[in-house]
Amino acid sequence: MNNDETTQLVELRLAPYIQKATALIGVTRKVGGNQFRHAIATFGILLDYHIVDPIILKASFIHDLLEDIEGYNQQEIIDIDQDGYEVLQLVREMTKAPNEPKEVYLQRIKDEGSVRVKILKVADRISNLTDLHDDIFKPDFMERYLKETEKFVLPIAEEVNKDMAFELRDLIDRRKKCIIFKKRMPYFDFK
Repeated sequence: MNNDETTQLVELRLAPYIQKATALIGVTRKVGGNQFRHAIATFGILLDYHIVDPIILKASFIHDLLEDIEGYNQQEIIDIDQDGYEVLQLVREMTKAPNEPKEVYLQRIKDEGSVRVKILKVADRISNLTDLHDDIFKPDFMERYLKETEKFVLPIAEEVNKDMAFELRDLIDRRKKCIIFKKRMPYFDFK
């Protein structure tokens, strides 16, 4: 990080958003761990790519809150600080509606999403691909997830951040190699 980015980070008040994200500790992930750790990883990915937009960073901690915690009091987000309303708007934009098909959701972000939601979605997907372990997920699920990433999220990444797009491509290629290997091992017991 350069000095300007460091200064911007020092001036951010992130602790209240991290505290709200702790509500996700009880939400487990198939790979193990919980959604809180995923939120922290998403934040770390954004920093890795020098994203210091305060709204994106604050939203990264709670980007899954509305999806994963039924009936969450959204006013609590608004009341955190002067950015609360904008952060909530970004989290809402990032949230898939309960009956919204995944492809419709991703197409909506791709075609109509703000730059902020696109950056956040790419960081979220990088975190998810990092957790796409071949000893936990079946090859057919992994193939569908990778195709979905190539169709929707990779074009978003190419639009908003070429370096993030490079990492996405690399993760896709690595996971495809894992699938090929696993398919050659039919005796492997997938859970």
